[in-house]
Amino acid sequence: MAQYQITVDQELLHRLFLGNNKDSGVSALLESILNQILQAQATEQLQAEPYERTDK
Repeated sequence: MAQYQITVDQELLHRLFLGNNKDSGVSALLESILNQILQAQATEQLQAEPYERTDK
């Protein structure tokens, strides 16, 4: 199984731990993580970064 490096910005952490609505913080965090995983999987499958052109 592949390993992915996920980054979480300070704003997401602030919404998660200090925001009034914890559910929106969790959903924003989950959305960010899933988008990063999908982007990494697409890059891996295509063997090219976004907007990168390759011979393949």
